[in-house]
Amino acid sequence: MISLTDSQKIGMGLTGFGVFFLFFGMILFFDKALLAIGNILFVAGLSFVIGLERTFRFFFQKHKMKATSFFLGGVLVVLIGWPIIGVVLEIYGFFLLFRGFFPVAVGFIRRIPVLGSILNLPFISAYVDRVGDSNTMV
Repeated sequence: MISLTDSQKIGMGLTGFGVFFLFFGMILFFDKALLAIGNILFVAGLSFVIGLERTFRFFFQKHKMKATSFFLGGVLVVLIGWPIIGVVLEIYGFFLLFRGFFPVAVGFIRRIPVLGSILNLPFISAYVDRVGDSNTMV
């Protein structure tokens, strides 16, 4: 079991609520208020989990500036009041930011009994292999 500090526990809760509000805001036809709350909670939770300094180092690396600008720009666009455009920008920025993590996640999911067999289905396997074998540096 991994030992978490109190601030990391708070961060996990904030991140979880942020993901919930983002998901719920998309289900309710891109509700501006829910998406804005979800964005704020997600970013705040991330900074609680890994710390402020590491959050800034992660987002503002030179080779991740394009991804960061799309992600944070999407958050800003949602806060301004254009939720659909903002969510599209956020999703694109999220995939650019975390594309180095996807092969690790796919490898982990393939070891889970039920999910691994689903990922090995013929029509899903080709797509997952492309995502999982990405050699993009983080």
